[in-house]
Amino acid sequence: MTDDSPESPHHSTTFLAESATRRWLLASTILAIGVVAGGYLLGDGLKRAHRADRSVTVRGLAERDVTADLATWTIAYSATANDLAGAQASVENDTAQIRAFFKELGFPADAIQPTGANVSQSKDNNGIASFTVRQRMTLRSQDIKRAQDAVRRQFELVRRGVILEEGSGMAYTFTKLNDIKPPMVAAATKDARSAAEQFANDSGAEVGSIKGATQGYFTVEARDGDSGGGWGVSDTPYKKVRVVTTVDFYLR
Repeated sequence: MTDDSPESPHHSTTFLAESATRRWLLASTILAIGVVAGGYLLGDGLKRAHRADRSVTVRGLAERDVTADLATWTIAYSATANDLAGAQASVENDTAQIRAFFKELGFPADAIQPTGANVSQSKDNNGIASFTVRQRMTLRSQDIKRAQDAVRRQFELVRRGVILEEGSGMAYTFTKLNDIKPPMVAAATKDARSAAEQFANDSGAEVGSIKGATQGYFTVEARDGDSGGGWGVSDTPYKKVRVVTTVDFYLR
């Protein structure tokens, strides 16, 4: 006769096996739920990170017309003679004519200063020596209108016997660039945002904050494309300042 009492070893073993199976199934279910939830959260996090990292890079331009505030005119001239004293005397006479020219135009005496001199000697085919004395004078003035008038009348120097050499020419400089840099950078950034907003509208997004920015170099050029100052060419005091800024904007 079989012993089927509750205390039998067979029933105890079966109970333990069923209990272990239930624990394994429970652990497996929890693990599966964790894997699914983790995968969802990871994927959602990657999507959010991708959206947060979306950006657009654009360039903004700012330009401003300015007038130079410093005029610099370099005058180069020379004289040649068979003796050094004669060449020096001729150059000194030209120097006096130049000073008189600028004085008549109303420039102070210290506005024109010598900035260089050179003496060279050469011999012709007959062995006769000659001396050449070269001189440079420089006018520096913040009176732009008076400087322009001087350039217009420069051929009066030729009538006085002063022959201008290569290297002579007026140059106008804008020295207050630092004063206009901040507002120009702001204007370039605003222009860049406008470009980013156009891009965002076309792609169904919105422009967010600035991710990064790079300021380009400031350039100062002739406003109307005039040539720079040089021998026989007059520079213009009317300049155009230009800056291009590269900006990265977040998109949302």
